[in-house]
Amino acid sequence: MEFLKKLFCKVAIAFFVIFLGLMGLGIWLKSKIPTTPKVAVLKVEGVINTADDILARLKKVEEDKSIKALVVRVNSPGGAVGASQEIYEELKKIKEKYKKPVVVSMENVAASGGLYISLPANVIYANGGTITGSIGVIIQKLTVKELLHKLGIKAEVVKTGKYKDILSPFRDMTPDEKEYLLKLEENVLNQFKEAVVENRKGKLKVDINQIADGRIFTGSQAKEIGLIDKIGNYQDAISEAASLAGIKGKPVVVELKKEQPLVKKILGTSLKGVNMLDFDSPLMVYYLMP
Repeated sequence: MEFLKKLFCKVAIAFFVIFLGLMGLGIWLKSKIPTTPKVAVLKVEGVINTADDILARLKKVEEDKSIKALVVRVNSPGGAVGASQEIYEELKKIKEKYKKPVVVSMENVAASGGLYISLPANVIYANGGTITGSIGVIIQKLTVKELLHKLGIKAEVVKTGKYKDILSPFRDMTPDEKEYLLKLEENVLNQFKEAVVENRKGKLKVDINQIADGRIFTGSQAKEIGLIDKIGNYQDAISEAASLAGIKGKPVVVELKKEQPLVKKILGTSLKGVNMLDFDSPLMVYYLMP
């Protein structure tokens, strides 16, 4: 019986060693096999409230050496300033630090923050009827003072500074508060304008102040003023990205999909409702086309 136990242990160890050897051999062989160059596609759709998921997907572009270029498919009216700026910076990093071409394909709408995140691209495509532009900043606030008055409800606020409840829905803003917010918006707008001038240097055919008033443009109009580069569709953008990356023939295209929560994978839907804007944060400054 003791002999059988020893024999079993020796056989188990031998199998384990062989398994490790084969696994190592497989990894080594995989490293020696030439990887097919790929064009990755990132879809940015809807209002941009957070950048976390998109940044996680962009990290794959940076880490995967087989991904040679990136196409960003934008269909968004914009969103929160901070999230838009985080995506913008990561796309700049992919283009400049990792030396991977970035091409934007604008679908129906790529306005305000949707335009902002498009700016770092080597080439920006849009359809003739795409809506873009809307270079501006907006802060919105609801006022329910009259409704509360009709319901006989009175709201009282204790605050430590005169601007602490500046967006309170229970009262109107004072002229001083509106002026304060306008200066804040002008600062954020200047950041947008600087990004346009920096990234469209030599391409923009008008003074930035002529178009940084919130107005929107069609894709055709945007091309005329140098806000985008070419009129073309999604497939044109993929071909452009492959060409910039030096990929010969038809490129292998991989979509960078959002990692779905386990609940959604099982049920086919999430249990959380979707809000157009993130009302968890009372003060949000937006690059957004209302």
